[in-house]
Amino acid sequence: MKNVVVESDLLNNVLSNISPLDEEAMEQARERQDSLTKPRGSLGRLEELSIQIAGIKGGLPSIENKAVFTMAGDHGVVEEGVSAYPQEVTGQMVMNFLNGGAAVNVLASEAEARSVVVDMGIKAEIEHPELVDMSLGPGTNNMVKEPAMSREKAVKAVESGIKVFQEIYNEEKIDLVAIGDMGIGNTTPSSALISCFTGTDVEDVTDRGTGVDDEGYNKKIDSIKQAIETNNPNPEDPFDVLSKVGGYEIGGMAGVALAAASKNIPVIVDGFISGAAALLAYEIEPEIKNYLIASHDSVESGHAATLNHIGLTELVDFNMRLGEGTGAVLVMPIIQSACSVLTDMMTFEEAKVSDKD
Repeated sequence: MKNVVVESDLLNNVLSNISPLDEEAMEQARERQDSLTKPRGSLGRLEELSIQIAGIKGGLPSIENKAVFTMAGDHGVVEEGVSAYPQEVTGQMVMNFLNGGAAVNVLASEAEARSVVVDMGIKAEIEHPELVDMSLGPGTNNMVKEPAMSREKAVKAVESGIKVFQEIYNEEKIDLVAIGDMGIGNTTPSSALISCFTGTDVEDVTDRGTGVDDEGYNKKIDSIKQAIETNNPNPEDPFDVLSKVGGYEIGGMAGVALAAASKNIPVIVDGFISGAAALLAYEIEPEIKNYLIASHDSVESGHAATLNHIGLTELVDFNMRLGEGTGAVLVMPIIQSACSVLTDMMTFEEAKVSDKD
């Protein structure tokens, strides 16, 4: 962790359990890959994935139980006209998730992954037995005028993600985690976070999000610049940046990622907002980089800056930008297949096939 004092036993305990990858397990996986009935390296990224996951898990990997955590939050900056959709859509889409009608539900079902929906701070009042209530308030403050949240709430947002993960993990051991988002206006704080942490110009990490017109796009750029100027977030202090220009759901996703890594579980990053959360987690604890898997190259321009800063390469590029965790659950079967090839495929010796001289 960076030299930042955070008075949180929960967080500090999680961070202390994020360790370097198991080099011995990775070497054993690499040797087995080289002995399988195929030319060495012929399965490309699948081989690399299996070796990475062996290092995460400390042995030959098995992927059975999967879960996607979709964290929802509202944003006060919406009043600046930065989104094409009204704020009530956040709550309406959360109900859609809970009723199984969204894209992430369809793709999670195909991947046989559990869908966990978390209210991190939405404006609407929703009652549903499947909704995990970790609300920190009816949305953040308008970051153009004041900090998005207090530092205390920034820490609580990350802690809330940790608690949600730990509760689900205690119910059913998870082998693979995906993080996703929902929140009208949340590409605006995501751009601000990414600009602060990477040092990239606001214009280069800001796109049209839900599809704002030229006027809305210009408002968005101006709002982000003004928020950064007004709040002066310190890029060396992740919780300062989160509190000044972040979002509850962004902190929550970062918490899920950190908690999963502490249990030796790979974390699949979705798109732009999920990437901002992964970047926040990386700034809190750089060791998490080795536990992250970038699912796809979001159409949102700032996602590339995030992946480059962390040092990740996406698995697919389908011109997606929906969020919700859709890209992350889409690649779950690919990751599962990579592990199955390593564990289930025969070696030259086992198959009695002649290896090359």
